[in-house]
Amino acid sequence: MASSSDDNEFVILICSDPYNQIEADISDEEIVISTTDFSTWDFPSILSRRTFKIQAHRNRLIEESSYFSGLLSGSFSESCLDCISIQWQLETFLEVVRCIFGFRLDITSNTFIPLFQAALYFGVEMLLMQLKSWFSEVSLSKDSGMFQIQLDDLIHIWNFGLEHDNGFVQETCASYLAINFMWAMTSEIFKDVPYEFLLLCIKHPHLTVDSEKHLSDALLIWLDSNTERLERSSKTGCEFFDILKQIRISLLPLWFSAGKRSSSSFSELANESVESIFKLMKVTPTGSINVLGDGDLSHLRIRLTEYSKRVDLSGCPQITPMILLLSFLPNTCNSYLVLRKAIKEFASNLEQVDGTKCQITKRLLPTLSFEGVQEVDISGCLKLPLEDAIDCLSNSFPFLRKVKAAHLLNFKMMTLYRLIQKCSLVSEVDITVDINPLISSQVSVVSSSSAVISMEPNRMYFLSDKSSMTSLYHLGPSLSNITKLTLEGRNDVCDSDIQYISKFCVSLCYLNLKGCSSVTDVCMANLISRCTKLHSLLVCHTSFGMNSILALCNASPSCINSQTAQFGKRPLYSLASNLQLLHMGGCKCADETSLLELLSQTQMLKSLCLRDINLVDNVLCNFSGSLLEMLDVSNTMISGAVLNFVVQTNPGLKCLNARGCKNLFRPENKKKEANCSSLYSCEELFMGLGKTCRLEGLSLGWGLSYFSLQDLKPAILSLRALTVGLGGALPEDALRLLPTTCPLLESLVLYFQVISDCIIINIMTSLWQLRTLALCYCLGDISISSLNLSMPNLRILKLERVTPWMTNNDLVLLTQNCANLVEFSLLGSKLDSDAQCIISSGWPGLISLHLEDCGEVTANGVSSLLNCIALEDLLLRHNGRGIQRNFILEAASKMPLLRQVSLDVCDAKEGDFNIPDGTDRYSLRSVKIARCKSTRCNVGSHFAEARRKPVHRETLVLVWNSKNVVRTVVKERL
Repeated sequence: MASSSDDNEFVILICSDPYNQIEADISDEEIVISTTDFSTWDFPSILSRRTFKIQAHRNRLIEESSYFSGLLSGSFSESCLDCISIQWQLETFLEVVRCIFGFRLDITSNTFIPLFQAALYFGVEMLLMQLKSWFSEVSLSKDSGMFQIQLDDLIHIWNFGLEHDNGFVQETCASYLAINFMWAMTSEIFKDVPYEFLLLCIKHPHLTVDSEKHLSDALLIWLDSNTERLERSSKTGCEFFDILKQIRISLLPLWFSAGKRSSSSFSELANESVESIFKLMKVTPTGSINVLGDGDLSHLRIRLTEYSKRVDLSGCPQITPMILLLSFLPNTCNSYLVLRKAIKEFASNLEQVDGTKCQITKRLLPTLSFEGVQEVDISGCLKLPLEDAIDCLSNSFPFLRKVKAAHLLNFKMMTLYRLIQKCSLVSEVDITVDINPLISSQVSVVSSSSAVISMEPNRMYFLSDKSSMTSLYHLGPSLSNITKLTLEGRNDVCDSDIQYISKFCVSLCYLNLKGCSSVTDVCMANLISRCTKLHSLLVCHTSFGMNSILALCNASPSCINSQTAQFGKRPLYSLASNLQLLHMGGCKCADETSLLELLSQTQMLKSLCLRDINLVDNVLCNFSGSLLEMLDVSNTMISGAVLNFVVQTNPGLKCLNARGCKNLFRPENKKKEANCSSLYSCEELFMGLGKTCRLEGLSLGWGLSYFSLQDLKPAILSLRALTVGLGGALPEDALRLLPTTCPLLESLVLYFQVISDCIIINIMTSLWQLRTLALCYCLGDISISSLNLSMPNLRILKLERVTPWMTNNDLVLLTQNCANLVEFSLLGSKLDSDAQCIISSGWPGLISLHLEDCGEVTANGVSSLLNCIALEDLLLRHNGRGIQRNFILEAASKMPLLRQVSLDVCDAKEGDFNIPDGTDRYSLRSVKIARCKSTRCNVGSHFAEARRKPVHRETLVLVWNSKNVVRTVVKERL
């Protein structure tokens, strides 16, 4: 119908949806809405109709929509009509109309594609601008608290952009995925990301990953999941695997590259990576310029963007100051030239006339600042001078909150002080090292001596000033923001260090002093009394004793060391009452009275470790808490009745370790506290656990049987880790039922149990998610058939005194079936020297290897095993007298992550081993060399062979720390 002049200002849009599934209108009343008053629009009512009419301003439609401009002002017949039919998805079209008339839309990932399609069809530039603005804003957002676009929606948007050849959509999708890659790679549908999309993403300058290892893992998972699709694709396999070439292989962790040498899709790149890593490790400060060369240096740049939040360089011994500084420079040719010039200057002036070391000042280098980075992990970065690294980090990461530098013996306490001074916002520090293998309460010392280790060799310095480290003890009145401090294994930490911490780190909430054996009880007590916010305390194998407990149990710090201080007078508030985590295993200095007082005040505890201490029933009976989630009372004298009392009052218990408790199921002690024994008996422990708890970890020995396992059934349905120790007796029926009783098991450790092929086969075929399997000193007959099953998820395997028949051929089968092992322990077998090659080629990524009494493995020396370059822990004992004298030095240089070595003089080809000094030990923390003596028995010739078998005599233990090396001879075999 033609329009009249009076109505020419408006046009009626008759809207209908061709795909509308509504069967009938709610009423026959016609709905007409107008653009003159949007407040009257009732969307639920409007969208419930098959059709409705919109009275809209003609000129506005013509101005804002190319579709309506051509339709209403062109030569089309509709231009003279006052009614136009529109067939489109109704809700989307309503939004289009609202946008045309000036409204800003509420766009989501679900509405983006429908709106974009409508904007293109109706030619609404204003809507296109809103959509692009929203998509750009979302893709560049630094708020990771809530991802506005889910990965499946992002893939749909990408496909839409690809179909419409829309470069903006594709580029923005790639940017979003690149920025949020760490989130996306954990999604189950990451494998569905199209190849072209993924390739564009990893080439994007905004690609943000914690490390090259994370990127590699994601790409390998994607390739493994798309094998069939790749085979069906017109592209060749090489084209798809080219995506791996985007990985900066020189920056991968050594252990990761070593392990991937056996990967079919990554072996070539893994070998190149290992070669590059060792090349970088050999570079001296003066040789840095040769590595830089004259070409592109992008392959040596750590991926850092304005969206980076975490930088993980752990396990990368090749990271040097040059690489760190290179990564902080703008990615321009000019920056590279400046860096090359600075290093050339350093190389030519390394030692000046007065003998001082040259410094490369940052004023010559335009470093960038990455304000989003809050966490850095440089654990195992051996080539990184820590003082220099701290200077770099403080400048480029001004908002750094967490620093982890584990297994770096050169991280001295003075370095910690510098970190606190330079990075004032840091709240968490972890400088863990391996705990000293010498636990004073467990060894008999024959002799002991120490020597100061030599100083570090010349190294490159990147300093912003020439301030001396000697002033760091006097940092002024400013207090540190440190709330979580981990000093585990640091036996070089002394009282003066703890005094500094107690003075400047008064905000401490979490403190780990595990293995800090040089710190006195009095000093710990002073620290506890000053750090009144402490809620987590780990002091296993320290001098933690009566003074420290007194500090925890008394409200006033003035009570510490005073003559009036005593137990029994409970204050209204104490630090103990605020503790949530207390681990004091192996602390023999605490007596019964102090322990009783401590446990009576720790009602808020969630995690409690009391293993290897003088714990008796009377003490544990006074535990006042009801919130425990983890309890470790292993190797103590408690009874089952008292343990049951604790279990009943802590229904949230998830992990229980009572292994080695010999009194657990002995007759009741009638002198025990009546309030425990009268309520609970030892026989009720397992029934109580079954009714009360839902365990995730369980370690037991004495008293564990088929019947007790039946009582435990309800509690262990969700069990993840099970250890059965000495005293436990699970018959074949019980072990056969384990997969159905504990279907979620990931770790199974069996000591002194009776096993058979059928039991092991049942376990390995049913528990497909098993990652740890340890069979130690078990009885029964098992053969290679029980291990001839594929277990790709298994990571740790210990076979100790259970496979005396194992030969090289059996070992080959084991490497094929358990191809992803990272820890392997074998005691007792019939291997020969070829086993070294089998192990190093079958498990190139091993980080722990123990071989003892394994035939003639080392009879011809150690060669192929040195190809296990990622090893951190190596034990070779009684495997053949052929290990070369300089083996420890050679192993340390070829296995740069090696921290612990255990040998036996019986295997020394020349009767002894050379010991490394401070400059050639690399990562070595401890070396243990056992010495044997021949048995002397007046027996007949029939027993001549037995008489020649070696018997342990003593063990030499060398332990390095940041200050010195301690040589100790003990009677025990360690």
